[in-house]
Amino acid sequence: MKFPIPARRLATALLLLTGLCGSAFAQNYPSKPVEVMVAFQPGGGTDSLARAYAEAAKKHSTQPLVVYNKPGASGAIGLADVVGAKPDGYKIAMLFVEVTILPHMGITKITQDDFIPIARLNADPAAITVKADSPYNTIEEFLAAARKPGSDIKVGNAGNGSIWHLAAASLEEKSGARFNHIPYQGAGPAVLALLGGHVDAVGVSPAEVGVHVAAGKLKVLGVMADQRIKGFENVPTLKERKIDLSIGTWRGLGVAKGTPPEVVENIRAMTKKAVEEPIMREVMDKLNLGYAYADGPAFKTQMVRDNETFKQLVTKLNFKN
Repeated sequence: MKFPIPARRLATALLLLTGLCGSAFAQNYPSKPVEVMVAFQPGGGTDSLARAYAEAAKKHSTQPLVVYNKPGASGAIGLADVVGAKPDGYKIAMLFVEVTILPHMGITKITQDDFIPIARLNADPAAITVKADSPYNTIEEFLAAARKPGSDIKVGNAGNGSIWHLAAASLEEKSGARFNHIPYQGAGPAVLALLGGHVDAVGVSPAEVGVHVAAGKLKVLGVMADQRIKGFENVPTLKERKIDLSIGTWRGLGVAKGTPPEVVENIRAMTKKAVEEPIMREVMDKLNLGYAYADGPAFKTQMVRDNETFKQLVTKLNFKN
């Protein structure tokens, strides 16, 4: 005679089976190539950092890491692509500071809470850069021109609501200047627009203009940092010029909320080893990307703090859509 299995015992058995399957899945991770999402066009700092990371991680993964670009809506489209995928660790997002800005502007409903942070890799300040033959040789000359009635100083950024847009708007607020903000799908295209003479300046990081500065095509007038930065020691900070402004970006890695803890730890361990690879440091030094590693919990703390800071700044600057 067969007796029915009590519902409670059946539920317990199913939970146990699910746990065992999840554990087996995590142990076999990765069993196929892992994608690294960059939410901007190729050529910018975020893209360069992602490709350096993917190359450095090869030695510490049984599967290759493949970078793909998903630009649009100041990075919101790329973020949505990762959040909307199965949370299994096979899509890693190159997170950027805008994840703590865009929700407050009404551009996306995705927030930093939709991600589990893996690690922060980099931090860079904003800077004002112009063409080498620009009539402006100092930040004072540039801002004086932007204060004149009827001026039309075009400043390129990485998209509406990007950190570089917010940085330039903050400089307006601090200095009394007025800019015509021109959005692009990433810092790379904005820099190309500057090289082509389509804008007068960009507000991106020094890392994203470094190659062109070294080639004598561009010049940096000032950095929005607390102190001068490596590779640009001859460029003054805005604070040195009596403008109290320090603002910039960070970049790191994250996976969608719901990713199994064992997979998260696997990626964190791989990342910690990858950032110590010579190629990672060489690329970051060559591109003047500031090395600023922080583990998952520390990265999470920063994201929570920045979320509140930028929420207040977006409101103050009336940046909401």
